[in-house]
Amino acid sequence: MNVVLVLLAFWLPGLVFGAAIRLRGWTLAAAAPLLTFGIVALGIPVLGGLGIRWNMLDVALWTVVLSVVGFALAFAVNRFTARRHPEWAEQDENRPKRSLRDHVLIGLGVLAGMAVGTVTFLRGTHAIDRVQQGWDAPFHGNLVRWIAEHGDARPSTVGTIANVPNETHYFYPDTYHALLALVFGKGGLTMMPTLNLAVLAVILTVPLGVAAMCNTWRMPAIGVAAAAAVTTWFTSFPYDSLWRGPLWPYVAGVAMIPAMLALARLILEPRGIAGPVAIGVGVAGLAGLHTSVVFVVILYFLLILLAVIFKFEKIDWRRSAASLITMVGLAVVFGVPVVLPSLYNVGGVTSAWWASEATVTGGIGETITFSPMAAFPQWWIGIPAIIGIFLMVKHRRMLWMVAAYVLLGGLFAATVSLETNLVHTLTGIFYNDHWRIAALVPLAGAVAVGEFVNTGAEKFAGFVERRKPNFKPATAAIVAAVVIGLVMAGLSKGAYIGRNSSALGRNYGDGPTVSKKEEEAYAWLAQHVAPGEKVMNDRKDGSVWMYALAGVTPVEWTFYGAPFESTAGFLTVYLNDINKNPTVRKDLAEEKVRYVVVGRGMVTQDEKDKRAVGLERLDSTPGFKRVFHNDDASVYEIEGMRDVVTAGAAPGSGTAHGK
Repeated sequence: MNVVLVLLAFWLPGLVFGAAIRLRGWTLAAAAPLLTFGIVALGIPVLGGLGIRWNMLDVALWTVVLSVVGFALAFAVNRFTARRHPEWAEQDENRPKRSLRDHVLIGLGVLAGMAVGTVTFLRGTHAIDRVQQGWDAPFHGNLVRWIAEHGDARPSTVGTIANVPNETHYFYPDTYHALLALVFGKGGLTMMPTLNLAVLAVILTVPLGVAAMCNTWRMPAIGVAAAAAVTTWFTSFPYDSLWRGPLWPYVAGVAMIPAMLALARLILEPRGIAGPVAIGVGVAGLAGLHTSVVFVVILYFLLILLAVIFKFEKIDWRRSAASLITMVGLAVVFGVPVVLPSLYNVGGVTSAWWASEATVTGGIGETITFSPMAAFPQWWIGIPAIIGIFLMVKHRRMLWMVAAYVLLGGLFAATVSLETNLVHTLTGIFYNDHWRIAALVPLAGAVAVGEFVNTGAEKFAGFVERRKPNFKPATAAIVAAVVIGLVMAGLSKGAYIGRNSSALGRNYGDGPTVSKKEEEAYAWLAQHVAPGEKVMNDRKDGSVWMYALAGVTPVEWTFYGAPFESTAGFLTVYLNDINKNPTVRKDLAEEKVRYVVVGRGMVTQDEKDKRAVGLERLDSTPGFKRVFHNDDASVYEIEGMRDVVTAGAAPGSGTAHGK
């Protein structure tokens, strides 16, 4: 039931809106999550600005309003077009259509890709209630709960969980979190199942998106099916960005790119307002997920435009001009309001720096084998993929995708191996992070594998037809494609499931950041902390998770820690001087702090990341009474602070916090 609720949240709003603007078939199915994110991204400032609470009912009504408007516009435009250009309907009827067999093949390919992704994810995470141990994970969890509890998803209202409570210009793209906040707590969904099932939903969008993209750009059905089937074999996307970080919103944004490229075909072959409106809403969704993904899509669209200009792709300029202009206009109108607030943090993004991790030769080799950041190449998809790239050039198929591979792959090879001002400028929107750019390479690889499999199948079918004229070529081609797929799966030891699940599992253990026993301490606090009360904690251990997991408000919200000049920063250093420094008790009273939690696990194992100075030796410091203890965590009550909440406590429920 939980997984159905999350899948409905991802697909249902987009399906309703997409159907209203007359998207159909594979494109509708693939674009639905993208449109859902767009609906959410547009709704955040509108509903927040109107003072409407962010909850499932109001967002559902917002979806209905947009869908009704979209339906009315689509109906009006279609009637106008039918009267003004009746010949266009005949052109649409004459376009090549897939047979039922083709759709079945594509569907099987999608299911195969989804099955591999699902098995890999479930094996890697071990269980959907496992805590992701990475650096960024608690921030994502805290943000989901914050939006759910406060009913406002505007980024300017969430600065508290980033240790900047009074910063009204704070920005972090929170469309992903706003969507999850709608289902969190519903149907028994606790925090980790909510987060993990959402990741699984994102993985499922990838084969579907690639199938829709390849289908709309006229790849043969066998190629479409093969491309969809191998999308979840590549380590660098989605798995590397799921264990490292985790970069959940970024992964969701990259997963939406194929759907955007499928919609791009509707500009070359317009069908009412479906293409321009869906792309405009999609741009808002991508900007709300991760602003950098918008720039990637712009690159793809420019490459498609060049392919059109050089006549590698056909277009009727007279028919497409209005759609093209409308698309640009709507993308600006819908995207700019979502992007503008991100300028607050642009300096922090572009100034980030990651050391090179390969030689120039190594970086190029990783790109050629479609194995970015891998210690050992993924030969059994890398070799077919690079052969497929040359075949795509030979067959003049989706040359803009080949160009994107050259540019994005080259950018990855440069940023992973070189430290120059030019490289840093080009990669600034990606935090100068080669892992993020690596995630952009496998899309071309999947399409290229599809081309490789289809070419091999066609060659075999031609050979069979010459030897056995009575044997159906289509059947021979399907058999050949299946054999090629099975050989690749066998040589890769089961579609690289073992390799990828091991990579994913790096940060899904019982610790070191948060263990089950530490979660027990947070649960104990949830039963004993009063509404409005905070708990003092060490920013370096897993206790920054306790708000997301148990609803207990920490003093230190993030692993980065609060500024030293802040109250939280002061207490982190001087808490155990409570008997020497009267400011400590004064600050504890102002922050409404009665308990301190100390966990054993640390987010990193560096020597410098030891226990916070102010939280050392609490066992032997007068004034701290240990009231909970297990092997991994201890909770201390601060003497003299028992009634701290009764004086001016923040409003809250009458039950224990988080319950």
